[in-house]
Amino acid sequence: MAIRAVPDGVHRGRIELRQLRYFVTLAEELHFGRAAAREHIVPSALTAQVQRLERAVGVQLVDRTSRHVALTGAGARFLIEARQILDHVERAAVLAQGLAVAAPTLRLGVLDEGYDAIRPVLRAMQAGYPEVEVHQVQAGVPEQCRLLADGRLDVGVGRLQGGATGIAAEVFRMDPLGVLVPSDHPYAYLPNVPISSLRGETLLLSDEEQAPEFNAFVAEVCRSAGFFPTLFPGSVQTLRAAVDLVAQGRCVLCTPASTDGWPSDVVWRPLDSQVPRYPWSILWRTADPSRQALDVVATARRLAVDQGWRGTEIAS
Repeated sequence: MAIRAVPDGVHRGRIELRQLRYFVTLAEELHFGRAAAREHIVPSALTAQVQRLERAVGVQLVDRTSRHVALTGAGARFLIEARQILDHVERAAVLAQGLAVAAPTLRLGVLDEGYDAIRPVLRAMQAGYPEVEVHQVQAGVPEQCRLLADGRLDVGVGRLQGGATGIAAEVFRMDPLGVLVPSDHPYAYLPNVPISSLRGETLLLSDEEQAPEFNAFVAEVCRSAGFFPTLFPGSVQTLRAAVDLVAQGRCVLCTPASTDGWPSDVVWRPLDSQVPRYPWSILWRTADPSRQALDVVATARRLAVDQGWRGTEIAS
């Protein structure tokens, strides 16, 4: 089966469904060898089919160098449509056989309702795939990894510290780190806060069982500045409870810029530009990931490019 690509009324060429499938597989693997192995063809044949697809649509879809493979901006946009075409063809075949089509589902792990790093990705994914039922599960990164491993989650989000067997992680957003203080705190009137000034503050860390990776990041930032902060003696399990303690003036809280929904009695201020940004990663199973999980990964990659989320920094 083939599709005629005629953008703006100009004939470009013939697109075959297998070319779309090969392109989608390559976009998921970002490696010609692995993509070819999945499709049971040799890498040179995969390369040839992708090149024919590019000639058919009249634009470069894949950026190839000797060291990496990446989608171009046009490729990221084309990927969304290519997947929808393949999904519609598969759905049509199922319907033709008289079988019921179940709504696709996505089980997404989120840290806390206040952490907004993944929200734009989720909104874009739902706009592109409105038929997908999304079920959000609130869990820390260690728990997300356990749920991913045993198949109870499709996608997680957070910072994967040190790796985990069977879990893939890809940074999609480098988030400025800041400090949350009461609205009448001296820092509230500064454009940014020197990290060294936290030496004299009582700092609230996250619950260690829920976010050990974030606590380790903040501790390393402070250590690099030559000190270890005075820690608040208690603990909380939600961002809302942490904000309440900050508003009472009992502590300050380090948190990434993408956290959202502050009440009027607290103020977030960025730490100085020397502080490294916090890396948010998409997490998914390396073995047999769901189609919806790969859609989230592709959407995060596209937004990371479009929004400049990753900047020039690299983190694991």
